[in-house]
Amino acid sequence: MRKFLKLVTSRLVTVSLLIFLQFVIIGLALFVLPGRYLAIYYGVTIVIGFFFCIRIITRRGNPAYKIGWIILVLLLPPFGVAVYLIFHGNTVSEKMKRKMASINTAMARAIALDHGREKVAFDSEEAKKQSDLITNLAGNPPYANSKATYFPTGESMYETFLDTLRSAEKYIFLEYFILAPGKMWDDVHAILLEKVREGVDVRLIYDDFGSINYLPWRFARELDAEGIKCRVFNRYVPLIYPRLNNRDHRKICSVDGRVAFTGGFNIADEYINEIERFGYWKDNAVLVEGRAAWSFTVMFLSMWEFFDPEGSGEDGYLKYKPEKFDTFDAEECGIIQPYQDNPADDIATGEAIYLNLIYGAKKYVWITTPYLIIDYQIEQALCRAAGSGVDVRIVTPAIPDKPMVFESTKAHYDRLVRAGVKLYEFTPGFMHAKTFVCDDEFATVGSVNLDYRSLYLHFECGLWTYRSPAVADVKRDFEKTFAESKQMTEDDCRANVFRRIFRSLIELIAPMI
Repeated sequence: MRKFLKLVTSRLVTVSLLIFLQFVIIGLALFVLPGRYLAIYYGVTIVIGFFFCIRIITRRGNPAYKIGWIILVLLLPPFGVAVYLIFHGNTVSEKMKRKMASINTAMARAIALDHGREKVAFDSEEAKKQSDLITNLAGNPPYANSKATYFPTGESMYETFLDTLRSAEKYIFLEYFILAPGKMWDDVHAILLEKVREGVDVRLIYDDFGSINYLPWRFARELDAEGIKCRVFNRYVPLIYPRLNNRDHRKICSVDGRVAFTGGFNIADEYINEIERFGYWKDNAVLVEGRAAWSFTVMFLSMWEFFDPEGSGEDGYLKYKPEKFDTFDAEECGIIQPYQDNPADDIATGEAIYLNLIYGAKKYVWITTPYLIIDYQIEQALCRAAGSGVDVRIVTPAIPDKPMVFESTKAHYDRLVRAGVKLYEFTPGFMHAKTFVCDDEFATVGSVNLDYRSLYLHFECGLWTYRSPAVADVKRDFEKTFAESKQMTEDDCRANVFRRIFRSLIELIAPMI
């Protein structure tokens, strides 16, 4: 009963009810208006729906995404238009796009001013092409003098994460989609307060929607009062508002510009399996040491600039650059390259990196993702790779966190398995890691799910690496995961006629889930 009362009185429910009330008002207008006005009203909604369809068609973006919205707008005027205004996707304003472009330019210059001293030599044309793609799309260069350490679970990473925070001398920058009370936050919070007392610059960004079920409205102010500078990304407001859909899904911890973490984990107890949600929570992380960690520092500062433009530009970033970095043997550590993705530039960097790995695979490409909500292009890339003899394997959760999304994931199973893709469900619980490994040479670990939101709507980040020890560690983690998972057969993928119809309908609206 207590949990129920907490849920119904939460800010998420309150704000959602206020938004729903606006839909009710639209509905009442439809049914209460006298007949002669009703015809006018209905005609106006049809015209508005038509123009919105033209707008959808002419906007840049994924065609599958457009089709789903066109169907909704045409079938359910005016509700479809109202839903489109709230959830239609990349609604970043032109002002924000210009600001983000300026920030990205300054960020790239700040990285280049430091990185210009380092020359990275590739012994593979395929690797160079993949790296060049990341550099050109994300603005983040490759590094040959840095180190990446892979952690296969949240709990294996945890003590190293805390020790890294304790080692901070100048600053701690944290940016996470979810921040929730519990043991993990208590441990982190205690260290942050200690570091504030030592004079360390401590900053935190969290996404409002990702944390809305866990944190009170005034949480950021409370942290500010403690000396922890806190900013909330894209407040979830009780209005039919076209900017709600773009979220900050990145996971970044940067300490003194010398050490950084990224991966799938947020600051909440399920990520270290302190509590159980949907069975065992399988996640991962990667620790970056050396000059490459500076890229994550600049990524964080670029987001911070949205809230606080003072001291912006490459000069503003460079004052946080360490005077000296730890260096590592390039032959032993391989090449690592951080990357970022954002909806403001209309370039799906995460998708491009994933497709490059799939199309470039010669022996195998193995994938973990919590959601498999993909468009025709990615599905065909996976099927063609499998058809050409590449060992394509995908691991998804056996215990889902969202039943509707799980059905959308399963809608792809039958076609993929018949094409030769090996699908596994992680039977101990929920697979939250977002990881690719390919041909014993390439791997990427980060925050980008294989779904429409991560690929097209959210701010994301990750780490690509070539011939580093982390690649072998990722592969070993996959082999252990396969042993703990169930491989799906064609019989497992079959569904009765009603479920097939249901899944087909879900596929139409999958970009909106």
